[in-house]
Amino acid sequence: MENKRVVVLGGSSGIGLAVAEAATSHGARVIIGSSNAERVQKAIKTVGGDAQGQTLDVSDERAVESFFAKTGAFDHLVYTAADSLQLQDLASTDLQRARRFFEVRYWSALAAVKYARPHIRKGGSIVLTTGIAGQRPSKGWLVVASMCGTIEALTRALAIELAPLRVNAVSPGVVRTNLWQDMSATERERFYESVASRLPVGRVGEPQDIAQTYIYLMAEGFGTGQTIVVDGGTVLV
Repeated sequence: MENKRVVVLGGSSGIGLAVAEAATSHGARVIIGSSNAERVQKAIKTVGGDAQGQTLDVSDERAVESFFAKTGAFDHLVYTAADSLQLQDLASTDLQRARRFFEVRYWSALAAVKYARPHIRKGGSIVLTTGIAGQRPSKGWLVVASMCGTIEALTRALAIELAPLRVNAVSPGVVRTNLWQDMSATERERFYESVASRLPVGRVGEPQDIAQTYIYLMAEGFGTGQTIVVDGGTVLV
């Protein structure tokens, strides 16, 4: 990773920020793209090194195209941008909100790949983000599970479409991030405790746990079309 340029979309908080920090610690130069200007500036200070950042609305296709045109040549794209999770049964699902969820998680990821591809150097890679709901859905996870399955399929298709460029995905379990910010603090902690009590590792994930998998997929050089599960054993129980 030494002196590699890594673009992290969604890199101002949560898993994306942890990936940016980990990549920097391995000698990479990081460019963060995120929708919140204040968080972008804070993330740049947190990451340190030669980190750069830019405010970017990933749902704006023209803005995404312009972002990569200005970024120029780089080595790895990491896509972690996401809205808060929507957990509802079918009867109460807000379809407009569900479409917005797919806009950020799927269509914006596809746009990022489309416009990043011409700028990714030989030997580089793309790492997308999905989740274990696609493999182990629970009641109320209808929209989330659908999206996760979609990203896994997209990862495999892109690995063929863009070969020899490598395309992989990371599938986290429950992680302490702002994806759960729609819950109250009490509800959130109760949820984390409930999940942790069922997991073989006895706790939910931290962003730093998941970040190491992105680093591996960028650095290892041979795997493509793969979805790596990092879930504390969720799919086992």
